[in-house]
Amino acid sequence: MSSSAQRKRVRKSPEARRAEIVEAASAVALTEGLECVTLRRIADELAVRPGLISHYFPSAEDLVAEAFGSAAGGELDRLIPAAPRPLPPTRQLARFLAHTSGEAYDDISRLWINARHLSRYRPVLRERVLVQEAAWRGRLEELIREGVGQGEFHTDDPYGVTIQILVVLDGLGAHANTGTAARPEAVARLAHTTAERELGLPDGALTAEGHDPGATA
Repeated sequence: MSSSAQRKRVRKSPEARRAEIVEAASAVALTEGLECVTLRRIADELAVRPGLISHYFPSAEDLVAEAFGSAAGGELDRLIPAAPRPLPPTRQLARFLAHTSGEAYDDISRLWINARHLSRYRPVLRERVLVQEAAWRGRLEELIREGVGQGEFHTDDPYGVTIQILVVLDGLGAHANTGTAARPEAVARLAHTTAERELGLPDGALTAEGHDPGATA
């Protein structure tokens, strides 16, 4: 085959290449852990030379932090989209709890456990963990305040309720590495019952909304 007939190699823009690197690093972080995010490993994933990765991320620590931030931030955008949201507050909160309380959330729970542990020794990652913690608190509190404003939720302390819900989810997620399938129903629903109690909702309101087909939109 003549050289003119060969497929020309597409040169990606710096923005597209960087996004590709971060996406690959995030996938490795979610499935194998942040310790496996190295310049050489991501280069192998993308079939490029390690020098290309280091051009965008001179330090592996920067790539690890970016991988975590991208994965955690992407999950937050999926679970609680920024305003204006596609669902009413009660249904949006139910959708959030349905996804964060199930086995499908175990990968992201493991990533948070992994990141918080490693952040004790990695300042760059520690800063990114703090940024994501603030983002998750802020987005959930915003949703709760929205529900209060629309008369769906009833609380004088949206921030306090936000912290309670996230603490329960963190506690449940702490067991992601050792299995979550055998939890009693009362434990599996702990985040739901906490939110229902603190927001003045009837028992089961968030579970029922969470199973509403429209809540998965």
